[in-house]
This record gives sequence, C-alpha cells and structure tokens, in this order.
Amino acid sequence: MSEHIFAKRQDNLKNKLAEMGVDGILLTNLTSIRYLCGFTGSAASCLITTDGSYFISDGRYDVQSKDQVKSLERFIDFGTHLSIIKNNNLIQNNLKLGFEGDHTSVSQFKAMQDTFSNVNWESTTMLMENLQAVKDQSELDAIRTAVEITDAIYEEILPMLKIGTTEKEVAIQLVTRYRQESNGEAYSPIVAGGPNSALPHAVPGDRPFEKGDFIVIDAAAKIAGYHADMTRTPVVGEATDKHREIYNAVKEAQQAGCDSAKAGMTCKEVDSITRDYITECGYGEYFNHGTGHGLGLEIHTEPRLSQLSTQTLEANNVVTIEPGIYLAGWGGVRIEDDVIIHEDSCEVLNKTTKELVVLT
Repeated sequence: MSEHIFAKRQDNLKNKLAEMGVDGILLTNLTSIRYLCGFTGSAASCLITTDGSYFISDGRYDVQSKDQVKSLERFIDFGTHLSIIKNNNLIQNNLKLGFEGDHTSVSQFKAMQDTFSNVNWESTTMLMENLQAVKDQSELDAIRTAVEITDAIYEEILPMLKIGTTEKEVAIQLVTRYRQESNGEAYSPIVAGGPNSALPHAVPGDRPFEKGDFIVIDAAAKIAGYHADMTRTPVVGEATDKHREIYNAVKEAQQAGCDSAKAGMTCKEVDSITRDYITECGYGEYFNHGTGHGLGLEIHTEPRLSQLSTQTLEANNVVTIEPGIYLAGWGGVRIEDDVIIHEDSCEVLNKTTKELVVLT
C-alpha cells in the first residue's frame, strides 16, 4: 500500500483525537499499528501527538520497519518502548494522551503512569476498531482477491468430500492450498461432518465422513493481511427431507439477510431478519450465535451483527452474513458470505453456489 494511504489514515486518526479533545494517543495493539503504518512485526508501539508521529521498536525490526513503516518517524533502540519514548523526549509534560483501553493491561497502564507522571492518560474504547471498520479501496481490493481465492479452492476440494475421507485430511489440504495461492489461511479451517457439524467451532479430527453427513466447511484465504471468511454445507451420499428442510431454512434466512443489509440499517435489525425467519421455521433455539461480524486485518472485527449490537451499518463496511441451525447429535448447517455494505444494498462477494450440493 502506498504512503498516501497510510498518511490519510493517520490524518483521520488525528481528526478523531481532536474531536475527543486529546493531544494524541499511544498505540500498542499490533493490528492498530499495522493499519496505521504498515508494520507487520510482533513488537512495536506508535505515538501520535500534536508535535509528531513516531514508530518505536527494537533492533530486531530495524531493517523490516525501514522497509514497511510509512509516514512515521522511527525510533529503534534497546529497552522498553516507554523508556525509548522518554529518553527521546517524545512526550511533553501536561499532555492529555489517549491509550487503547481494550488492549492495555493493568501492569502496562501502571508503567505508563509511573514513566510519565505528568501526562493525563485517557482510556479510549474501540477508537481504532471503528476507524478500521470503514474500508478504503485498497482494503476492498485485498478482500475481493481473498474471496476469489477462497471460492476457487473450495471448488478444488469438493472431490475429497466423500465417504471415508476424514475431516483432518480436508483441513490439511485447504491450508496447503491457501498457503500456495495466498498469504495463507485466514484462520484454522473448520471441517466438521455428521454430529460434529452441530458444533459451530468444531476442530477437524480423524472422523471419516459417512453417508448422510452434513459437512460444514468454514475456511478462507487472506491477502495482504485481509481476511476472507466463507462457510458452505454440502451433504454426502443422500439428502433426506430433514436435510432439505433444515438447509432451506438456513439458505432462505441467509438470503434474507443479504437482501436487507445496507447502510443506515442497524446491525440488530439484520440479525433479527435472519433470526426471525429461522424461528418461524421452528428452529430458533438452534441458531445460537450472531448473524455476522466485520472483516479486515482480523477475522472478527467491527461491526457485529447480533442482538446485543448497538451499531449501525455504514457504506464500505465489510461483514459476514452467516446464520445457522445446529442439532446436537445429528448435524448442522451454516451458510456464510462476505458482503460490502453500500448505501442502498450490499454486494455479495462470494460466487460459490448456495444451493444444496449432494456429493455422491
């Protein structure tokens, strides 16, 4: 991504800080730091103040940060990041500085107070997460590419879904292909057959697929750090009336969510649309998670589509829509697409069919 993109993100952050009436912010969450300046390493802080914008890390990341970090002045040294900031006089006395309260431990906060006793520290909540929720074009392009790869690799592995193949064998193949064709798997794949498909976050095991199994496959690629997320649920061998009833309930609920999602709609409203449909079909108690979540540099980001959400969808949010029904001891169905929110609709990125696929 270009330096212009990161400079714009930093300007957006500074505008938010001005609205909050604070003089700057200390960022320690690595996802926030990657979003703000492009750094992908495992140890860094960023300090944004009215006097300057700084990147702080240690010698392990001297070369890497020189290549990656955009629009920030770098300080690479030994010692804690707070001591590097103090030794270089990067924080003046009597400033009011924000910090990421959701990502700061009690011991970290105490160290900040002890090191900078003349700073008025103010906790922020979801500041960076809300900035990241509205995607720029470079982010949308990365997610589109990740989804395209996800669709293609799903089609590749369909021949593996047959009686006798194990969940783990499919998961290993998915990871291998994602690492060959993208920056790797977006998360550990869920491949769950038969009774295991009733576990929303099942871990692939050695169970072989059997005739009549629903197989929940929740797996995706990532590009430039941006995650795709897709779930499909084919059935092996044969589909009974019960299979079709449950599958169609989820399919129609998911489609209703896709048809309704748009800017200005509350996340709770979208969740209610999918949830109410499944409830009307008699399976409401078996839909036991939210309808979806934001996507970005993390697999679960803002906004969240659930009954607990107080958020409203905005244009260029990227979210999943993924209702499900899970019948313990028998099986489950989940169908999930990634969508870009527009002013009057949403754009479904996934092209993989959502019709019931029966694998023989």
